[in-house]
Amino acid sequence: MKYTVVLHRAQDGISASVPGLPGCWSEGDTEEEALGNIRIAIQEYLAAVSQISRDQERYDVEVAA
Repeated sequence: MKYTVVLHRAQDGISASVPGLPGCWSEGDTEEEALGNIRIAIQEYLAAVSQISRDQERYDVEVAA
């Protein structure tokens, strides 16, 4: 899967957020570190959503961009 990641640069580092996953963010001292950390955050976010919704009726829906 691909997700859009937005980098927010500041003097003390770079934070990264995922607009398509509200509340999913991370940070790093460098762009490479921030992107690596956001990959982990996305995986953990999706695992948490899967766990929370495990007893719910779910469907996969494909949407063209």
